[in-house]
Amino acid sequence: MATYVITHEVEDVDRWISSPKRAEAFGTLGATVREFRDPEGSSKVAIVAEIPDFDAFQEFIKSDEAAEAMKHDGVNPDTILVFEEGK
Repeated sequence: MATYVITHEVEDVDRWISSPKRAEAFGTLGATVREFRDPEGSSKVAIVAEIPDFDAFQEFIKSDEAAEAMKHDGVNPDTILVFEEGK
């Protein structure tokens, strides 16, 4: 399992933090996530994700299910950045 940091901007940070959609969506991949918010109060958020199969994640992120989850959570897909753990 590999660790990734994924950042993006959202419409409403409180709504994003409290939403179960993210854990549900990542759970279908066998992945776990931890959420982070900007302490300065911007709309930027991040997750640390443990993803067992990154190729499956890349396919999933293009799916209608992922688009629906992102829309529900108010994620701006154009701002998503994925960082792989350096080794």
